[in-house]
Amino acid sequence: METKEYYTKAVESYVNAYNRFDINGMCVNLSKKIVFENISGGNAEMRIEGIENFKKQAETAKAYFSERHQIIENLSFNGHVATAEIDYTGILATDLPNGMKKGDTLKLKGISEFTFENDEIVSIRDIS
Repeated sequence: METKEYYTKAVESYVNAYNRFDINGMCVNLSKKIVFENISGGNAEMRIEGIENFKKQAETAKAYFSERHQIIENLSFNGHVATAEIDYTGILATDLPNGMKKGDTLKLKGISEFTFENDEIVSIRDIS
């Protein structure tokens, strides 16, 4: 399989599993040493290292939303990095400290960078 085709399938698989709240599915193409970073407004809000820590955080995050949906608007490639432009919508399942309430809809546009090494995703950077 061609590299871009493989990267596309891996990213789409991750996003589809995310939309289904399927943590095991999200982890199919991840390295055991995965590094996940969430960057908001230029600030690193979260950094997680290792597949077990990633799974724990994903389980915690599931509880925040009754529905969530990422749509890949565009996917581009630069070497071993696939960059997805994401349109995100989520419906809160709980009140958040920032004042948003259960049932509120969260809409974001952002970028997710997936870095590959040896046919595995070694890092994901969510940037909004």
